[in-house]
Amino acid sequence: MNNSRVLIILGSILIFFIALVIKLVDIQILHAEEYSYNAQRQQTGVEKISADRGLIYDRNNVLLVYNRTDISFFADLRMLKQSAKKEIAKLFAKKFNKSLVYYLSLMKDSKKTICLEKKVPGEIAASLKSIKHSGFFFKEEPTRVYHYNNLASHVLGYINNENQAVMGISEFYDDAIDGEDGSRLIQKNALGEIVTVEDETINPAVSGDNFYLTIDKNYQLILEEEIRKGVDEFSAVSGIGIIMNPNTGEVLALANIDDFNPNEYWSFNDFQRRNRAITDTYEPGSTFKSFTIASLLDQKLCKLTEKVNLENGKYKYKSVNIRDTHPFNSLDIVGILEQSSNIGVAKLVQRIDDEKYFKYLRGFGFGNSTSLTLPGETAGKLRKPTEWSKVSKAYLSFGYEISVTPIQILSGYCALINGGVLYEPQLIHRQVSFDGELVNEFKPKEIRRVISTETSDIMRNLLGGVVENGTGKKAFSELISVGGKTGTSQKLVDGAYSKQHYNSSFVGFFPVENPQVVCLILLNSPDLGKYGGLVAAPIFKNVTERIVQNDVEKFQEYLNPDLMKNLKFADNNSETDIQNNTQVKPMSVKEVKLTAKNKMPDLINCQIKDAIYALTKLGIKYKIKGSGIITSQSIAAGKKLTGNEVCLIECSEYRVRGASL
Repeated sequence: MNNSRVLIILGSILIFFIALVIKLVDIQILHAEEYSYNAQRQQTGVEKISADRGLIYDRNNVLLVYNRTDISFFADLRMLKQSAKKEIAKLFAKKFNKSLVYYLSLMKDSKKTICLEKKVPGEIAASLKSIKHSGFFFKEEPTRVYHYNNLASHVLGYINNENQAVMGISEFYDDAIDGEDGSRLIQKNALGEIVTVEDETINPAVSGDNFYLTIDKNYQLILEEEIRKGVDEFSAVSGIGIIMNPNTGEVLALANIDDFNPNEYWSFNDFQRRNRAITDTYEPGSTFKSFTIASLLDQKLCKLTEKVNLENGKYKYKSVNIRDTHPFNSLDIVGILEQSSNIGVAKLVQRIDDEKYFKYLRGFGFGNSTSLTLPGETAGKLRKPTEWSKVSKAYLSFGYEISVTPIQILSGYCALINGGVLYEPQLIHRQVSFDGELVNEFKPKEIRRVISTETSDIMRNLLGGVVENGTGKKAFSELISVGGKTGTSQKLVDGAYSKQHYNSSFVGFFPVENPQVVCLILLNSPDLGKYGGLVAAPIFKNVTERIVQNDVEKFQEYLNPDLMKNLKFADNNSETDIQNNTQVKPMSVKEVKLTAKNKMPDLINCQIKDAIYALTKLGIKYKIKGSGIITSQSIAAGKKLTGNEVCLIECSEYRVRGASL
């Protein structure tokens, strides 16, 4: 009996060893390559190195958008012990001022990887990075920082939670701004932690290109502030403003109020995020009369001094009644534009052939997109003459039966007063690679000549008269000569024209003698005032006078000499400086010099773009406060670097007088 038991035990042991040998043969010989490959795959991985997106500046080298490296913290709950969960929850609750229960709930009984905190700024995350527990780890994640929050948000766009560019030039030039991601080969231990990085396998990321806009940060700020005040003052639903250089097509400012903050884009609705200056169309009303008069003058179909019977404000044309807000028996062409007579332009437009009139309107850009480098632009609608009714041309003459975008109207006005040439609106001045090489310089793009230089000269003077003598009097400025045209159009509501809701606008320019700035102001449904001359014109005046006082030297030869002594010179500095017209002396700018790979360079009085390039090259993270020229750095020049520092950079904006980009 005992022998039988021994034999059974020995047999069992023998069978076990035979099975073990068979398994070892299977592992070491038959499937050796397969298991070796799987083990190598488990312990070795390719990690993506995210490229830094390119920086964005205004026309005066003021930094608008930059990158910040934040830290996201994760917990693999399959590996994290209960005691570690409590310790981590306690530390995070203290650091982020949240309850202990909040973090414990996140880590409760789940067999997956969860995010404890996403995109924590480096200086806050520093102490948490030292936590050592299996299953607790962190990742560096880039954050796009919009330095001035809402400023120019519809031009800049934003980066969503999926790290995708949405709206603005961020989306339009995404391939160039985004850069090229790199990669590196890493070795991991059994817990999945990185233990080594094989330097020879590193394929470095290539940072995206930097973009310099035509936008002037100060003009943008002024425009946004004044439209916001106007929307509040006149109880409007919203407002739109655009400023352009009529001689180049450069967009100097573009604003939609109400707007949004790209740093917190999720807190705003679709209406606030939509770039209504290029996507929304409207019937322009009386601002369109300028194009009608210009077409007639260019064809020599009317004379400035001829009188037109205005029927005392009521005129039946075909089957419709046309009325004027201010009734007159008769006016000459000058008076018709100054007093914004619907009857006058409706009679005059009959002198021009349908096809020829249509050609002029097309020539000014209506019915086509302007090709502005922003996504989502709409073309508006201008019907062909074959689709017109018997009264369409009359209604077109004073801005109905046509849909336009604000950017189209302003581009057309540029051609009206710049000598007769339509330019493509331009938002980008130049594109520069991260290492400073010029990739592309964007020149003004002339599309076509629309009217003669002589006609354009006449239109400038006529529009100057609208402000001095006509409906645009509230745009008049004693500082500088101003021209422009008012517009008020009823909005279509449920298929019918509303008597309560209007689009109230003013398109103006200055100085009249040599226009340098053209500006559109459009208010949506103001409750107070209603007419463009009463609500939009005063906003234009405020914008004009603030721009002139902010940039006195540029307009000095055109200013009223009696008022010059009361003006102070203002530089492109902080918002407070702009409002108070304080003077900040230009700084002496120097280059960043790298003396050694492990020593902090002297950044004082250097441009922020050069400092960012140098710090990135040294592997030093940074946080920026302010913009322009660097005034202080938290890590002293010459200090030995370990590579784990975060340098706080404080800046002050500057402007080199006379410089033009």
